[in-house]
Amino acid sequence: MRVLGIDPGTAILGWGVVEIQGVQATALDYGAVQTAKSLAAADRLAVIYSALQEIVARWQPEAAAVEKLYFGQNTRTALDVGQARGVALLVLAQNHLPMVELTPAEVKQAITGYGRADKSQMQRMVQRLLGLEAIPKPDDAADALAIALSGHDRHRMRDRWAP
Repeated sequence: MRVLGIDPGTAILGWGVVEIQGVQATALDYGAVQTAKSLAAADRLAVIYSALQEIVARWQPEAAAVEKLYFGQNTRTALDVGQARGVALLVLAQNHLPMVELTPAEVKQAITGYGRADKSQMQRMVQRLLGLEAIPKPDDAADALAIALSGHDRHRMRDRWAP
C-alpha cells in the first residue's frame, strides 16, 4: 500500500510518501512545501493546494493520513494551520483518497511505542523503520513520514474490521 502522510502548516507543510509491502516499508519521496511570509493568506493556501495536487498526481497514493490539530492556547497558530489542513483535506477528497486523522500522540505511540516520545526519538525511529541513511530533513518531512507509517496501520485495521 502506498500512503501519503501530511504534517499540515501554512509556512511549512511536510509531506511523505511511503510504500509498504508486507513488513517492508520504503520512503518513495518526501519534502516540504514552503510558502513565503510575504504572500497573502489566500495565495499561501493556493501554493499548498497546487503542490499537493502535483504530489498526488505524481505518486498516486492509495490512501492518506493527516495529523490532527492540537494547539492548546495558541488560537492564531491553530487557525492558520487549520486553513492549511483544510486545503490538504480538500485535495485528498477531490482525489478520492481514503484518509485517516491521527493526533501527535497517536503517531508517537505507533512509531516509538511511547505516546510522549520527543522529536529526536521519533526521527531516529523513522530513519530506522524506513532504512534511511540519515534522518529525513526538514523536520516537517520526517513528521509526515511518521504520519504516513502510522496511517498505514490505521488503514489496515479499518479495512480488516470493515463490514
